[in-house]
Amino acid sequence: QVQLVESGGGLVQAGGSLELSCATSGRLFSNYAMGWFRQAPGKDREFVATITRTYGATIYADSVKGRFTISRDNAKNTVYLQMNSLKPEDTAVYYCAAGVFSRVTGAYDYWGQGTQVTVSS
Repeated sequence: QVQLVESGGGLVQAGGSLELSCATSGRLFSNYAMGWFRQAPGKDREFVATITRTYGATIYADSVKGRFTISRDNAKNTVYLQMNSLKPEDTAVYYCAAGVFSRVTGAYDYWGQGTQVTVSS
């Protein structure tokens, strides 16, 4: 079992930055690829970014490429999402997840409770 807790969400103006963190506990953190997903009101949950277990390879959604950076610190059992040049359309609840390196939600076995990010225009 893996427990995930996101933090760092909030309200920011367009063009601003936020860094989300996801602290994990339970099974060995480095056993899992880690992903970030988001869900806006009335929309399906969508892929944002993912990072491999140890080598740090990454994949990003086209909508965030060049603006968001995913990273992980296996010593601290934490994954991060640095979000720059935020846009109103980035407004959503952001979730971290642990599982297999993939864009697909079904590849992830464990999910956090989510943190709200609101970008004002």
